[in-house]
Amino acid sequence: MTEPEDRCRLVLIVPDDDDAAEQAKRLEEALSGGDVASVILPQYSLDDQAFQKRAEALVPVIQAAGAAALIAGDSRVAGRAKADGLHIAGPLAEIEEAIDKFVPKLIIGAGGASDRHHALEIGELRPDYIFFGKLDGDIKPEAHPKNLALGEWWASMVEIPCIVMGGGDTASALAVAETSAEFVALRAAVFDHPKGAAAAVAEINAILDEKAPRFEA
Repeated sequence: MTEPEDRCRLVLIVPDDDDAAEQAKRLEEALSGGDVASVILPQYSLDDQAFQKRAEALVPVIQAAGAAALIAGDSRVAGRAKADGLHIAGPLAEIEEAIDKFVPKLIIGAGGASDRHHALEIGELRPDYIFFGKLDGDIKPEAHPKNLALGEWWASMVEIPCIVMGGGDTASALAVAETSAEFVALRAAVFDHPKGAAAAVAEINAILDEKAPRFEA
């Protein structure tokens, strides 16, 4: 068994669900399936109060499994829910403000990098990671070619870790790993898997253990 840290690791995106209890149950099941580095919780259509309540319910589930809980967009929710970090896909000024205010207390990750130029502008701010793709961007079985290309370019030249959004199929995890990205983000591939979320996480880790390139120490 290889150490998970020496190859691409899994990041989960919590799917939208009106039923809070069902969402927590599905997330707990997924986390029981094997190595997960972190979990990003988007707000979706919830109002701020409902999102706060949802985060307070899910953050302990994530942390109990040994993963980092990252709240998308709302620093107040992240603080009140005692999350590990904040995922921001907003403008550069918003990312810079969060880094200045919360690092190193919180992990600050940055999304919204749609091209190389914007990615490098984000990189100059030194976030803890950069995210290529959209949190709900797994609309096809495979990862978006543009995101794969950005991940491969970034991983070859920048030390800041990158997360690349995968597709709706578990096989997309390997395509992301082959770019040398440190993390692959999956949502539908895990939570809509016909054998269940735990089986999906186990399958993805097995694929990455067997076939993902190893990082140099």
